[in-house]
Amino acid sequence: MREGHRGHAGHLTRVSQAASVWLVLLVALIAANLPFINERLLSVVPLPGGRKSIATRLAELVVLYFLAIGVGLLFERRVGQIAPQGWEFYAITGALFLVLAFPGFTWRYLLKHRKTGHA
Repeated sequence: MREGHRGHAGHLTRVSQAASVWLVLLVALIAANLPFINERLLSVVPLPGGRKSIATRLAELVVLYFLAIGVGLLFERRVGQIAPQGWEFYAITGALFLVLAFPGFTWRYLLKHRKTGHA
C-alpha cells in the first residue's frame, strides 16, 4: 500500500471518531431532555395517572444517563479497547448530563404553558 493511502485511511478513522463523539453527544442531549417532554415512562409506557412526578422524571434521567454512557462505550469498543474509568469520569459526565437536561427542565417547570380547552 502506498504511503498516501495510509494517511487517507487515518484521516477517515479520525473523521469517524469525531462523528462518533458528536453522535454520543446528540444521544446524550436527547436522552437528557426526554423525561421532561412527555408524560410516558421512558417515553414508552403510559402512566395510569397521566402525569409524571419530579421523582419519576429524575429516576428516568438516571436510567437514560446510563443508557447514554452505554452508547458511548459501544462506540469506544468499536474504535478499540475500552479505557477504564474512575469515579471522576462519572461525576463529570453526570454533571454534563444535568447541564444538557436544562432546556427540558426549563420548558417543563419554568415556562408558563397555556391551558388548552379554555376560551
